[in-house]
Amino acid sequence: MKLSYLATFGLAVALAVGLSWADDKSKPIKSGPQPGEELAGPFHPLNINGKAAGKKFCLYCSNGDKPVAMVFARTPSKEVTTLIKKLDEACEKNSAAKMGSYVVFCSSEEGLEDKLKQLAKDADLKKVVLAIDNPAGPDGYKVAKEADVTVVLYVERTAKANFAFGPGQMTEKDIDAILEATSKILK
Repeated sequence: MKLSYLATFGLAVALAVGLSWADDKSKPIKSGPQPGEELAGPFHPLNINGKAAGKKFCLYCSNGDKPVAMVFARTPSKEVTTLIKKLDEACEKNSAAKMGSYVVFCSSEEGLEDKLKQLAKDADLKKVVLAIDNPAGPDGYKVAKEADVTVVLYVERTAKANFAFGPGQMTEKDIDAILEATSKILK
């Protein structure tokens, strides 16, 4: 049985698109400030917990030059929740260094505020502040739309480490690597 020219052409195009898509999935995602870059500056997400709960408040401003783990996430997945809990523990452990952490959910999902309030309560967060910003993320922070999770470790408002993951890509090993990299921001 012979394939017509049109069918052969269609098959070739589908294969090329499929290979291109597969290739894109294996490329690392570049999202957020990269190591050595200064952060873009103040932004005011809606804080869910912490001292400014229920208000739009600048977490960048309140952390100043201190060591910080800043996370941009799309959804409060199981892996993101694990990361949040471990960052909270790391902040408590490094309280002498005044390590801070905040997780900004870049989403307009209805009901997200209530979900995050519950997450903060269930996780008994003591240090990590959860917040919500627009789906594109704050201006100047270059949060990639294909990034499900972006983690930037910074001190003195300069990025020291960056991790970015597509949907479903962040693993327990990645979370451990992020926590290990906090040594780059602690003195």
